[in-house]
Amino acid sequence: MTTDPREREVRRRMAARELYSDGAPGLEGLTEERLRGKELADSYNRTGARDEEGRRAILKELLGALGTGVWIEPPLHVAYGSRTRLGDDVYANFGLTLVDDVEILVGDRVMFAPHVTVSTTGHPVHPELRRDGTQFSAPVRIEDDVWIGAGALIMPGVTVGRGSVVGAGSVVTAHVPPMTVVAGTPARVLREITDADRAWTHRPPRTLGRDGRCAVGERQLPASFGHMARRHSSTMIENCGAASPPGPRSLP
Repeated sequence: MTTDPREREVRRRMAARELYSDGAPGLEGLTEERLRGKELADSYNRTGARDEEGRRAILKELLGALGTGVWIEPPLHVAYGSRTRLGDDVYANFGLTLVDDVEILVGDRVMFAPHVTVSTTGHPVHPELRRDGTQFSAPVRIEDDVWIGAGALIMPGVTVGRGSVVGAGSVVTAHVPPMTVVAGTPARVLREITDADRAWTHRPPRTLGRDGRCAVGERQLPASFGHMARRHSSTMIENCGAASPPGPRSLP
């Protein structure tokens, strides 16, 4: 079937990270791709807890690539599904949302806690540019051995480096360096992950002070950083509310 030239132009814009609208006439092919993905996700979400074979069969049809040992707890939500590629031994807890208007690439042994959103798409800031739903898209890459905490948001164009941890509730607007712990809104580097972390012990939550902060040695970190806050002066964050420049960059 011949693709409508209007659809070819929108697909080009999507790939080029230019502004586009995917709801205009002549884009029936894109609409059908989205509907097919959502129908398959609906089917997946209706599967029984014991139906491992049925779930994997649906994921193979839904996703762009599916590694071995992948486990996704329903419900799963997708924009397309076909533009997401998962490596081996990926685990996703309840409520994973994949806004995969363009590619989401997930490496091996990545873990998603409940209600994580990975979005490749945003909208212009100025209202005149987004009144008709105009948007832009940029691929997201999550490298091997990443752990993303509950309720975190991974924003368009971001790469999360191998072995890193994204704290619960974080909004990741910048590239995450490998082997780091990041958290906050917007996310910032708290510290590096080192061989000292091989010696794991449970550390109970601290008690909040009246100012809503947790004491760490002689310094303070916002309470939202929880058990990941440590006394590393080079990565201490005194104020988690500072503004972040637009567009993905590498976190300091």
